[in-house]
Amino acid sequence: MTVTAGTLCSMAGTPTKTAARKHRGVPVDEAVADFRNACISRAIDDRELALQKQSKVFFQISGAGHEALYLGLARYLRPAYDWFFPYYRDGALMVGLGVTPKEMLLQAVGSADDPASGGRMMPKHWGFPERHIVTQSSATGSQCIPAVGCAEASRYIVRRDLPGTTARGDELTYVSLGEGAVSEGEFWESLNTACTLHLPVLYVIADNGYAISVPSDDQHPAPVNELVRGFRGLAVHKMDGRDYFEVRAKGKRAIERVRAGEGPGLIHAIVTRPYSHSHQDDQRKYRTAEELAAEREVDPIAQLERELLEAGIITADEAAAIRKEAKDLVAAAAKEALEGARPDPVNVTANVIGELPSFDEPELNTAHDAEVVTFGEAIRLTLHELMEADERIRVFGEDVADAATDEALESVAGKGGVFGMTYGLQRKYGKARVFNTPLAEANIIGRAVGQAIRGLRPCAEIQFFDYIWPAMMQFKVEAATIRYRSNGRFCVPMVVRVPIGGYLGGGASIWHSQSGEVIFAHTPGLLIAMPSRARDAAGLLRTAFEIEDPVLFLEHKHLYRQMYNRDPFPPADYKIPFGKGAYVTRGSDITVVTYGATVQKSAVAARELEKSDGLSVEIIDLRTLVPWDQEIVAESVKKTSRLLVVHEDTISFGYGAEVAAWVTENCFFDLDAPVMRVGAKDCYVGYEPNLELATLPQSDDIARALKRLASV
Repeated sequence: MTVTAGTLCSMAGTPTKTAARKHRGVPVDEAVADFRNACISRAIDDRELALQKQSKVFFQISGAGHEALYLGLARYLRPAYDWFFPYYRDGALMVGLGVTPKEMLLQAVGSADDPASGGRMMPKHWGFPERHIVTQSSATGSQCIPAVGCAEASRYIVRRDLPGTTARGDELTYVSLGEGAVSEGEFWESLNTACTLHLPVLYVIADNGYAISVPSDDQHPAPVNELVRGFRGLAVHKMDGRDYFEVRAKGKRAIERVRAGEGPGLIHAIVTRPYSHSHQDDQRKYRTAEELAAEREVDPIAQLERELLEAGIITADEAAAIRKEAKDLVAAAAKEALEGARPDPVNVTANVIGELPSFDEPELNTAHDAEVVTFGEAIRLTLHELMEADERIRVFGEDVADAATDEALESVAGKGGVFGMTYGLQRKYGKARVFNTPLAEANIIGRAVGQAIRGLRPCAEIQFFDYIWPAMMQFKVEAATIRYRSNGRFCVPMVVRVPIGGYLGGGASIWHSQSGEVIFAHTPGLLIAMPSRARDAAGLLRTAFEIEDPVLFLEHKHLYRQMYNRDPFPPADYKIPFGKGAYVTRGSDITVVTYGATVQKSAVAARELEKSDGLSVEIIDLRTLVPWDQEIVAESVKKTSRLLVVHEDTISFGYGAEVAAWVTENCFFDLDAPVMRVGAKDCYVGYEPNLELATLPQSDDIARALKRLASV
């Protein structure tokens, strides 16, 4: 049964008598309906707790004490119109937006019928695309930046009227979190962008005084509504979230302001937490009996009931009947949920990533007059080509624009990134599609996530791989998990371009020359490309924008302007499938598997050994690391019976260990010698050129390993 404002309990009075009546400015029929909805929300919490004790629910976290706030706000929010990035206390909001008790309890019992995640997410982790309720992670505060990206996409879609996307001019993006989560940096990064861009974002901070057992006084030096006052353009609203009627009055004004396009708003609402943080927590261990008793006195459901009774809107018997009806409704929903299907373990790996574009790599029939381009120029030209064809693509990051404004381009040459890869894009496509971001990597990736959810094709750039780590939360917790945690109902088609690696011969450093791709390769849900030559860069980048999942496109900066990896720029229909390696050289004695800058270094070593020792080396460039081409490796090892894996990243726990382990496990009887590896020393790349040379694998290192392997 869907609970809405119209499903009034019959004891609440005849609609014709109550519809026109108001109490403190609120129609009494709506107040009674929301009292009923609050009872339903609380009954869901209580039922989950009871089922948890019976081991039928495996985790429980409640929204008790937050009901008046969320039901009051729900009156002015529009499911399937506005967009929602909630958190786990928002159960009453879900009821107010039309989510049924059964839908919520299916998740609590871990049923395959759970519409939010198919049993993959713990209770109170919402995700209902038909209502624009975006799949929720457990990380506190990380949803704030994707919410800003969502609002950003909304404005862009409205102004561009893009086919296949939908947005309304007065829609808003709602994002909620607890007062503890505002300690997270991503909350502040999101505020920075929401205010700078004047976006229609409504922040709702439900302040129940505790982040598990840590009180607010240990979280911040002042209340949240005071801390955010310095953000120009942010309308801050403080309210008693325990008072339903105050929420209705102040919440209405706050939402109307955002909806009218006056910029972001923030509601700081005081609420209560009558139940412990979760079933695993016992707040009696750190809160006094007197404090807990005081909490019960301001329980929002009890307060609403008292006010309805004192105003003569309902009687005590009617209130009791409403509570009983809510409990019965939830009990019936729980019974149905427990009868739902269980997840099939066979499907446990489904929806980690979607189906990749499948095609055979075409023969490269480049016209005789095709321009021969460097690796970097191939990337730049491909971006131009893709943006020309698809208005959903937006390019952004630190310094990627040509100038501060489109007007400034009339008098300046333009920058286009520290390596010039985005040069000319802003001049051609404008600042709405090519723009700079704050120096905040999480902000860049989180905004890409939010835009991708809305159907855009964001192309974010992290200026140096060495500075990617502040964005790790957005990569690992948000982007990489969205398809899986929503059981395929949400996806994030986004491409993140990242210059990576060393071999700079001066200018190298601990913070400008590192690798580390294996860390991302260990993250399910991310796809990784790392081409080594111009034609592959173009072909893989084209394919990356057709993939419905996040792609990490690693561009080795040493390769940007080399002469040895130039190619005629391939035609627009030339695309390379992910998971398909390529032979660089053919040979019969040893297989080398490599990628990135070490492809050329391996080729140099192979040529030297062929001259000096007559050694025939077959080199495979993987081109994509996730997925990687196991078939081509197995085929080559079957022929040569020897394998050397070469990569620039550190040798210990590096990507080569995965290739070596797979070959040992699956091609053991084809091997005549142990699999060997060459990689960087287990240290950082230093600034002085000789330190860099000593740290990273050189052609001589590869040659020595090949000779050693040939002699085994």
